[in-house]
Amino acid sequence: KKGCWNFVRIIYSWVVFNEFPSFETGNLYIILKSKHQISCSYICLYLVPPTPLTLLNDGVMGEYEPKIEVHFPFTVTAAKGTTVKMECFALGNPVPTITWMKVNGYIPSKARLRKSQAVLEIPNVQLDDAGLYECRAENSRGKNSFRGQLQVYTYPHWVEKLNDTQLDSGSPLQWECKATGKPRPTYRWLKNGVSLLPQNRIEMVNGVLMIHNVNQSDAGMYQCLAENKYGAIFASAELKILASAPTFALNQMKKTIIITKDQEVIIECKPQGSPKPTISWKKGDKAVRENKRIAILPDGSLRILNASKSDEGKYVCQGENVFGSAETIASVSVKEPTRIELTPKRTELTVGESIVLNCKAIHDASLDVTFYWTLKGQPIDFEKEGGHFESIRAQASSADLMIRNILLMHAGRYGCRVQTTADSVSDEAELLVRGPPGPPGIVIVEDITESTATLSWSPASDNHSPISSYNLQARSPFSLGWQTVKTIPEIITGDMESAMAVDLNPWVEYEFRVVATNPIGTGDPSTPSRMIRTNEAVPKTAPTNVSGRSGRRHELVIAWEPVSEEFQNGEGFGYLVAFRPNGTRGWKEKMVTSSEASKFIYRDESVPPLTPFEVKVGVYNNKGDGPFSQIVVICSAEGEPSAAPTDVKATSVSVSEILVAWKHIKESLGRPQGFEVGYWKDMEQEDAAETVKTRGNESSVILTGLEGNTLYHFRVRAYNGAGYGPPSSEVSATTKKSPPSNLRWEQQGSQLSLGWEPVRPLANESEVMGYKVFYRQEGHSNSQVIETQKPQAVVPLPDAGVYIIEVRAYSEGGDGTASSQIRVPSYSGGKITSAQSTLHTLSPSSSSVTLLLALMIPSTSW
Repeated sequence: KKGCWNFVRIIYSWVVFNEFPSFETGNLYIILKSKHQISCSYICLYLVPPTPLTLLNDGVMGEYEPKIEVHFPFTVTAAKGTTVKMECFALGNPVPTITWMKVNGYIPSKARLRKSQAVLEIPNVQLDDAGLYECRAENSRGKNSFRGQLQVYTYPHWVEKLNDTQLDSGSPLQWECKATGKPRPTYRWLKNGVSLLPQNRIEMVNGVLMIHNVNQSDAGMYQCLAENKYGAIFASAELKILASAPTFALNQMKKTIIITKDQEVIIECKPQGSPKPTISWKKGDKAVRENKRIAILPDGSLRILNASKSDEGKYVCQGENVFGSAETIASVSVKEPTRIELTPKRTELTVGESIVLNCKAIHDASLDVTFYWTLKGQPIDFEKEGGHFESIRAQASSADLMIRNILLMHAGRYGCRVQTTADSVSDEAELLVRGPPGPPGIVIVEDITESTATLSWSPASDNHSPISSYNLQARSPFSLGWQTVKTIPEIITGDMESAMAVDLNPWVEYEFRVVATNPIGTGDPSTPSRMIRTNEAVPKTAPTNVSGRSGRRHELVIAWEPVSEEFQNGEGFGYLVAFRPNGTRGWKEKMVTSSEASKFIYRDESVPPLTPFEVKVGVYNNKGDGPFSQIVVICSAEGEPSAAPTDVKATSVSVSEILVAWKHIKESLGRPQGFEVGYWKDMEQEDAAETVKTRGNESSVILTGLEGNTLYHFRVRAYNGAGYGPPSSEVSATTKKSPPSNLRWEQQGSQLSLGWEPVRPLANESEVMGYKVFYRQEGHSNSQVIETQKPQAVVPLPDAGVYIIEVRAYSEGGDGTASSQIRVPSYSGGKITSAQSTLHTLSPSSSSVTLLLALMIPSTSW
């Protein structure tokens, strides 16, 4: 710009060989620590020719103390938040060591030393970083130092700004603006961009502007300027001066106030206007005179204490200022105070009973009344109380509260509040509800033995009816819920707080609870006690249902019903199985260590089948041996069946069924429990045979789900608990062939021509005598039958609708299995044809339509 100089920061760089160090100033400092450095030329890239520097190898330099050649200014100033760099360089021999310190403080931890400690760098400098800093150079010959002051400044920053303001004419204005900064800012004020100077009504002190008795000339835009040597900031606000005649809001115009005798009434008068209106009161045409009962309050309202009939009338409030006046009228009416009667005042009830509370209001006849009901200080919600409460308003001046089927929770103080337009009065009645006791307090197990538990508890709430007794209950993993237990004493009276539960099972985990009873009923149970296990004891319960089971030859199988864990009485529970041949003296005993075991197998090759034994089963645990069961006599195993079934025959029944029958010779040993039939196809191995079992003395079985026209082979063998007997000789049979297929049919009008392939009987089947065609309308249960000796028939379709048709062959043995059903719709004058593998719809040349439909009939036996 013409007439101005552009100043830019100069950046210095020195070039040494191929290295490019950076420096804070234009000075180049060289510290020679070795004579082996090579002479070279250095160039300062700022219009300066190269300066040669030569190291004289034969020169001798004596040692000398440090001398600080370059240092930072005596005063360093920096803006808050910037980075400060202070530089210090010293000559000396030996090479001096540079150290830094802050006088009367500590160098900030964020500070860094650069350039062989010649530069102290402080990033993000703050106000508390300011102070006196010292750079010290030291070697063996001495030391030298330099001190300089770091001053940190901040730009002004607002702490409190101005806000736009509206004032009534004649009101005082006080604005204050506050700013921080270092150095501390000074303040100046401007109005509409022009400096504001002190005048008679205007004062400015330390950022505070005061204007007394403002008027329209003071309106405008004001600015507060805060500045220090490093910057300035502005804050602006507008001052508006209000000027208007008094007015009243619509809700203050012509009010009617109804009160009762001796009440306090306040009639508000709040006109809007600028400047603020002065207020005056009149009753009728006369000014209101203040006295002990009547006073005009500072906000202009009129207060009347202990109102009486003489205070009735119209009151006029007038507001006035230099721009005009306005008034509002209030009518005051004084009524007799409302009284209330709530009955009954105190009542005792039992849970389940009902009561009516009556609330009667005595009030001024000109006033309407409203009734409100409360329980324990809270409004009663009649819709959410489950039908227990109902409010009944039989008369204009009274109301009833009906409480039905009262509960314990309904006890308390009931309030009735009567509200009129003049006053509100209330009264309370107390209902005391007697009911079953509450739950007893926490149950503590104080002592435990193998069959008893001593318990204590804190008393239950009697709910206004003395507790007559307590009941002790227990629960274990083996009980069906909570069960009453026997106690000592047998009857626990209502004044007791401990008892002993007896006849408990050893080594069982129990929980206990207590239930209280009074003349009203039995209350809720206490919270269960902690779970506790009774002590161990010798078992007392012997196994039951000791019996024999079938087994293999030479085996004695002894079975019993295991003892429940509830009666095992301790750890290490097991069984002692004792047995002896019938008529002998000594017992053989075997231990079964599993508590869940239910049988024991004794094998002895010398024991013949069905040898009788006396058997008993006992119990034991870690505490000792328990009792044995009653002695029972059981026999050793009889052995597996020894004979194969005879006269085995296989007869084809249908395309998927074959009847297999056999005979079995009765034998004294190895009585069968049933028979197993194995069967397999002709092309399969016997090892892959499928099996079907029968039970008891059945001598035949029909095998189903077989393939049609297939040869099957069969064997039969008996079985029992000891195993399987020998198989029978092999027999064979072939399932029957499939029924006819390729049903063809053609419909012409009300008739259906039906045809099918003839049935070809097998060699072992009787000849087909003919065929039966069954047909019926859909929705009807009775079928009509047409018999024919030929594989064709004509079926009449007299009525419109869908017909269901099936075909059976018959012979001397009766009717065969039905073909799959076909469904034929009957159309008047229509023609429909079905044949294999195609479905065609022909364009109608007349009223006749021909359909060709393939129907594949699944194979069925005849």
